[in-house]
Amino acid sequence: MEERNELVQKLKGELIDALNLEEIDPEGIGTDESLFGAEGLGLDSIDALEIILLLDRNYGIKIKNPAEGKEIFKTVGTIADYILAHKAE
Repeated sequence: MEERNELVQKLKGELIDALNLEEIDPEGIGTDESLFGAEGLGLDSIDALEIILLLDRNYGIKIKNPAEGKEIFKTVGTIADYILAHKAE
């Protein structure tokens, strides 16, 4: 659980950097807050591509099926869970 919490905090910082969200600090992003759509951060498809690149570059995780991304990228928490489940592959 501690590993997940650390990863969530790290991811928040990486998302802010990768997506140029300077107006948001890591504490301003809820772990279970929706990243896409009207609620939450309101990210778009370009942001999703940036997240795919971030996962590949920083964690060696490739999202092969873009349809999977919709579930994986729901929240920072779901991204962290995916990384923890797939980082050993």
